[in-house]
Amino acid sequence: MSYDRDTLASAGEQVKRPAPSARISALPRSGIREVMELALELPDAIRLEIGDPDFTTPAHVVDAASEAARAGFTHYAPAIGLPSLRGLIAEKVRARNGLDCTAADVVVTTGACGALHSCLLALLDPGDELLVPDPGWTTYTPMALAAGVVPVPYPLDRSRGFALDVDALAGRIGARTKALVLNSPGNPSSTTLGRDELAAALALAERHGLWVLSDECYEELVLDGSHVSTAALGPERVISVFSFSKTYAMTGWRVGYAVATGPVARLIAKAQEPIVSSASTISQKAAEAALAGPQDCVTAMREAYRRRRDTALALLDDAGVSYVRPDAAFYLMVDVGGDASAFCRRLLLDQRVAVVPGDAFGAGGAGLVRVSLGASDEAVTEGVSRLAAALKG
Repeated sequence: MSYDRDTLASAGEQVKRPAPSARISALPRSGIREVMELALELPDAIRLEIGDPDFTTPAHVVDAASEAARAGFTHYAPAIGLPSLRGLIAEKVRARNGLDCTAADVVVTTGACGALHSCLLALLDPGDELLVPDPGWTTYTPMALAAGVVPVPYPLDRSRGFALDVDALAGRIGARTKALVLNSPGNPSSTTLGRDELAAALALAERHGLWVLSDECYEELVLDGSHVSTAALGPERVISVFSFSKTYAMTGWRVGYAVATGPVARLIAKAQEPIVSSASTISQKAAEAALAGPQDCVTAMREAYRRRRDTALALLDDAGVSYVRPDAAFYLMVDVGGDASAFCRRLLLDQRVAVVPGDAFGAGGAGLVRVSLGASDEAVTEGVSRLAAALKG
């Protein structure tokens, strides 16, 4: 015998309604995405809020993907990634990052997001604590919470360009701490961590038995100095995360990779399998072309970001506006004082310039806004000029 809702109700039975996940419902929204959605409603807005390069993916990469699709690379790839791409990645990290790596140590992922998420699932259990930089990328915290992991922010030293304060980091380690995120070059800070800072963090992690997740998505966009890969200083407990998104302007292709010791790499691939099965096969073939092809496109983009940075800094200097000098990536943290969220809203509505409040990246970003230089030279010049004028006025 079956009963409809009215019959059950009349019989005094309570009908139970399904409820969505409390964990996911409570996740904080990305402050970047919130600004982006507002900016999209204003067609004349200058878009300096999103970390998406304004460059198009290099033509030889697009051509390789098209050829691969026509050749039949339209099926599932192994969860750990195509062997051909993993081999090229191993060659790259040996040559450019100084890691002792083979293809067995590489997992191809759905961007750096997929790599980091799979790392959390593979290495941490619900209730474990993850140390994340403050200010730091907006996705670290909701990613941890979605996995049932507790994010614990550790402060970066703003007075030294958001340098790593090892003593402050040590003070955040507790009985449930299991892993540490290091991000260099950093987002939103656009500053790099030096060899001594990384070595000190690794020594601390070793003393406390912590995994280290080294987010190096902006490795090829160092404007001053050079990049140091954390795992080159001590690989056993380090999982290195890289992406094709920023280096090759491939944000929409969703392909990245993690490098770890072989057993850990296989565990990360295992964690990825029930979520996305594998990264896109066509995107992986595009990534092969990016690594194996000419690298002058990377040099050209890096030079453009350096030019835009220097232009923006000159405009701010002329206006007497304070900022944290960036030495990498394509972001600029500008001191606006007071309520950065309110300033961002006024700047967007009144001046049609979209930037992100610094506290979207953590308490350490209070009073600052993040300006993305991943827009055209003209947009950066006009947008920063309007921002400076708003601060002076």
